[in-house]
Amino acid sequence: MIGKILAFGLLVSSATLSAATPDAPTLAKVDRIFAEWQLDAHAPGLVYGIIADGRLVHVKGLGVQDTGSSRPVTADSLFRIASMSKAFTALAILKLRDEGKLSLDAAAETYVPEMRGWTYPTADSPRIRVRDLLNHTAGFVDDNPWGDRQQPLTEVAFSAMLKAGVPFSRPAGLGMEYSNFGYATLGRIISNVSGQPYQDYIRATLLAPLGMAATGYDVAQSPADKRALGYRWQDNRWLREPDMADGAFGAMGGMETSANDYQHWVSFLLSAWPPRDATDAGPVKRATVREIVQGSNFPSGSLRPAAIGGASCRVAGTYAMGWRVSDDCDLGRVVAHTGGYPGYGSIVLLLPDKGVSLFAFSSRTYGAPSVPTYKAALALQAAGMIPDRAAPVSAGLAASYAMVKRIWVAGDVLAANKGLAMNFLMDRDAAHWKDELARLKAAVGTCAVAEPITAATAMGGKFTWACTHGRISGSVLLAPTSTPTLQELKFDVVQP
Repeated sequence: MIGKILAFGLLVSSATLSAATPDAPTLAKVDRIFAEWQLDAHAPGLVYGIIADGRLVHVKGLGVQDTGSSRPVTADSLFRIASMSKAFTALAILKLRDEGKLSLDAAAETYVPEMRGWTYPTADSPRIRVRDLLNHTAGFVDDNPWGDRQQPLTEVAFSAMLKAGVPFSRPAGLGMEYSNFGYATLGRIISNVSGQPYQDYIRATLLAPLGMAATGYDVAQSPADKRALGYRWQDNRWLREPDMADGAFGAMGGMETSANDYQHWVSFLLSAWPPRDATDAGPVKRATVREIVQGSNFPSGSLRPAAIGGASCRVAGTYAMGWRVSDDCDLGRVVAHTGGYPGYGSIVLLLPDKGVSLFAFSSRTYGAPSVPTYKAALALQAAGMIPDRAAPVSAGLAASYAMVKRIWVAGDVLAANKGLAMNFLMDRDAAHWKDELARLKAAVGTCAVAEPITAATAMGGKFTWACTHGRISGSVLLAPTSTPTLQELKFDVVQP
């Protein structure tokens, strides 16, 4: 038997880690989606990739790295990914937390002395915590246009900015406002706590262990023949955006990478799901990686853009730690981030419950390929290529489901009396259960009760039985007792 037994006998098998490799017609549709966007968006260069269960199953470059040489974009072309850099910053903070070197709930000024003399907006304003910086709830103003242009700021100038303090949009903890300044401050925390420059720490603790040798921050040191240069589309022509040097705001958006390098990062993140007993060999613990998607502040809802296609629906989302997390009506849980920058635009979608990711980088100012990436994900979903991973059936759930079958065949819950939780017969006594079971059997006839149960978690699941003249749907929920017992059982006749 492959796998190991976890709590309540939860079996994690290699079979739970598989997603279908997209077929040729589906990939052709994906390629067409991106090609049309590249043309319509006037993006000189574009590269995109699909990762399934740790493998880069599809990658393609479109257009040119630069309009002068017309070198084609490849999977090794280097693009700046702008705010997608924040995910590295957030995970580095959590790694330092794991090592006992900082606390998320400590005041940020504990690690950045320049913040200690700040004037807060009200007398009762709380001190900004490290956690507030991660979640964009520190009370700083949304600074996308301004923050992007601070990339080359020197460390000395940033120290002076921190020392002088900044105006607040509101006290900390009252709302989410996207702050590049806040993530630059996290970069300073990483430098101060680790004792080395932010970029060096990221390189040593994340990039090198993951084999991301081509990824870095100083574009001046990048191989000229690999760089996808950034452009603005203006007056019906491409204008070269000036390169911004590596500086103190690199933690919020300075990273440069290629599709072939970035795949290692995404594959590592996805490998944190599902939880299991296997050796935790990554540069950061799997449990910590899963922590970055815990939405922890001020959820909001918005209509999914019609251009994406699929159902017209309202999507709930929140900002976690370097990632936006949403509940999409088609794709389920989506962990995503875009990047917008002078000369560049990017996006990454993680579908952790499916083991799949899509990402795309472009070389047009603020040209994040969000619409085609979501459209491509929906195309994969429609083709059945990215189903949710099946939750394993725990030993306790299997045993309780066997009891449910005995109850049905006997027409009496007392057929499994020893497996019932103490509340079960208090909520409905045995006599009324007997009447209900008789009614259900009359409605649907004889049931083979051969179909398996589908687990929702290790403690609950659903099933459907085909009977002679109808179907029964049901659900099981176990009680939190050391020996699994049945706290709730539901039966319903399936309606047309």
